[in-house]
Amino acid sequence: MNKSEFRKSCLDRLKKFSDYTKYKKDKQINNKLLKLIDGLDVKNVLLYIPMSIEVDVYPLIKKLRRRGIRVFVPYIKGDYFVPVLYRLPLLESRCGIRQPNFSTLTYPLDMAIVPVVGIDGLCKRIGFGKGMYDRFFAKLTKKPLTVFVQRELCKTKEILSQKHDIQADIIIAF
Repeated sequence: MNKSEFRKSCLDRLKKFSDYTKYKKDKQINNKLLKLIDGLDVKNVLLYIPMSIEVDVYPLIKKLRRRGIRVFVPYIKGDYFVPVLYRLPLLESRCGIRQPNFSTLTYPLDMAIVPVVGIDGLCKRIGFGKGMYDRFFAKLTKKPLTVFVQRELCKTKEILSQKHDIQADIIIAF
């Protein structure tokens, strides 16, 4: 199986969840993430604006912001992204992804919570195939703790990744 075949099979699996199953799994994952963050000295975290097949992290974003933790999300600029402070309103980008207005306020990230389509035998991310997270992580001088999240673990023992693909420190999936 090659990378694109694996990606397609994982996407097919992720699209089949009922709303109730999504809600239940997302709640479990958000609770695990909150416990992990509470156990560490996290001040700045990179999250994401979820699409329907990704874990809904909106409840986590709200809780973290209430606690004074800075939440950053990707702001897409062409074929890469920059982290911007999460704030409302969220506007739809050219690629159909919701994001806040651009800002230049930056802090070193303590943790990055990254959605995945699948994971290969080296625990490296198989994403949507655009490489935005790979390019972002390649530019960082200090790597944050990297947590992959997925509603259901879609992992292969095969090595499908390339050298530049990002690797997980922790994987949370059900």
